[in-house]
Amino acid sequence: MVKLRLKRCGRKQAIYRIVAIDVRSRREGRDLRKVGFYDPIKNQTYSNVPAILYFLENGAQPTVTVHDILRKTELFKEGILG
Repeated sequence: MVKLRLKRCGRKQAIYRIVAIDVRSRREGRDLRKVGFYDPIKNQTYSNVPAILYFLENGAQPTVTVHDILRKTELFKEGILG
């Protein structure tokens, strides 16, 4: 099963990539594709919407945190993901 979850990057300041990854992989394990990033300090988010939609349509499940991030970027408000 594939999930959309956060992968930590950066040593001192936490910056996270939003990745599509197999459930059995570790947090820093090999990902299938990078679909965005999230910087909690600057409160910036970048999302590759076509890639996210592709994985969600094919059965990928976002984690709770990624779901909240995508909701804040108004991906769910536009009616794209219901």
